[in-house]
Amino acid sequence: MNQRGEPVIDEGKPIFQQIAEQIENDIISGTLPEESQVPSTNEFASFHRINPATAGKGVGLLVDDGILYKKRGIGMFVAAGARERLLAKRRESFRADFVVPLIAEAKSLGITPAQLQHLITHEGEAS
Repeated sequence: MNQRGEPVIDEGKPIFQQIAEQIENDIISGTLPEESQVPSTNEFASFHRINPATAGKGVGLLVDDGILYKKRGIGMFVAAGARERLLAKRRESFRADFVVPLIAEAKSLGITPAQLQHLITHEGEAS
């Protein structure tokens, strides 16, 4: 939300992906527990002032991944095990996006694994 209470949309990323990530974040944080109902695509569309089809596309991504499932005539719900699957997916992304490049850069700088571990372990102490 911005200072006027309006939802913030990142112009650099498709809106439907942002909707999916928002739902994922709410599942990971526990705001949307497993087996709880997810807001409808119309509610997302109204809140973000977007087309319901765009919101539906974001929800559809999570249905395709088995994170959400539909109860006919009732709505979308968080699947059992969704939080753990999302955490595993995010950990793998973290490894690929941050850890692997970090190790490669450390290696190119002549930093040994032990030195790197020491830097990481003691980084919080320096602050």
